[in-house]
Amino acid sequence: MADALPPPAPFPTVRDTPLDPPAALGRLRGSHPVSRLAHPDGSTGWLVTGHALVRQVLADPRFSSRTELLRSPVRVEPHEPAPPGVFIGMDEPAHARYRRLLTGQFTVRRTRALAARVERIVEDCLDTTEAAGPPADLVRTFALPVPSLVICELLGVPYAFHGDFQRWTTAMVSTASGPADSRAAEEALTAFLADIVAAKRAAPGGDLLSGVIDAGALTDEEAVGIAMLLLVAGHETTSGMLGLGTFALLCHPDQLALLRADPGLADGAVEELLRYLSITQFEVAARSALEDVILDGRLIRAGEPVTLSIPAANRDPAVFADPDELDITRVPNGHVAFGHGGHACLGQQLARVEMRVAFPALLRRFPGLRLAVAPEDVPLRHDMPVYGAHRLPVAW
Repeated sequence: MADALPPPAPFPTVRDTPLDPPAALGRLRGSHPVSRLAHPDGSTGWLVTGHALVRQVLADPRFSSRTELLRSPVRVEPHEPAPPGVFIGMDEPAHARYRRLLTGQFTVRRTRALAARVERIVEDCLDTTEAAGPPADLVRTFALPVPSLVICELLGVPYAFHGDFQRWTTAMVSTASGPADSRAAEEALTAFLADIVAAKRAAPGGDLLSGVIDAGALTDEEAVGIAMLLLVAGHETTSGMLGLGTFALLCHPDQLALLRADPGLADGAVEELLRYLSITQFEVAARSALEDVILDGRLIRAGEPVTLSIPAANRDPAVFADPDELDITRVPNGHVAFGHGGHACLGQQLARVEMRVAFPALLRRFPGLRLAVAPEDVPLRHDMPVYGAHRLPVAW
């Protein structure tokens, strides 16, 4: 028999320090890695914080990804099925059908071409930053435009509209947005992408979205859903990592010096920053039990929602020595920042390419890079499912 659990409690969101997950998550991981969770809508579910247990749930088909079965740990939301094409909120076989279409578009040729374009995009953004002079907001000039330009080129979406879709995305996912604002933003982005899809049906290009439409016999709704998923996920997460990763390096000058002295450490630095920062702070990793499941001695009943804490899993001392230390030479690094199992992030290799290019290039261009404000004055995205910096004021 498992020991008695404390009563359901709200999801921990308060951070004692900007680069560490809420301390309450670590305490739960040590005492009750599967604990009861109180949702804002009054229902209850489960919170999983241990690394091995998070991997177990992510790989177990008895836990569903269907959005109508899930519950947000931080806000009240309608429980609706995922729109057509938004396959991360689906189970098999629908999930596999859409994923196969996209996997077929990530060819070796396209990946190589994108790597070359990433290098050019990074240098162009650094040119713009340098020309404007210090102080600069590195989110506005670098962390946001790099992945936005990359995903726009990949999908064949005009970058001139990046300000619009960034605004719509923020309104859709921010916990500070009301239901009406969130819905209006989703409708605006849907209408914008519907025009893009119609244009590509009329005149296909060499971009990924045209390829998916051509290969998949998709309805317009499905194509719009896929485009929305890739557009939002393709810039929100990598932008968060570029901004917060730079902040973390500036707060750890010993690690910054290592990477600057040896750009060959970039691969390890990227993996360690992914582990250490774990920017998917809530909502991204959620499941619901399709049948009764025993997890770490706890009975998860069919229909009960389960929230998985990626930040807590990636700081698990059972897996990582000195887990609260940033160490870009850490080997091995079995983090779950991109998820695990059949729903692992499809674009993770592209995100890695962007970060492996961007961090060394930034440090090479600005040897004297430093924060232009005190670390505690950097405004952070506590209100967003994907953590990061709203702005990163720097000088050099």
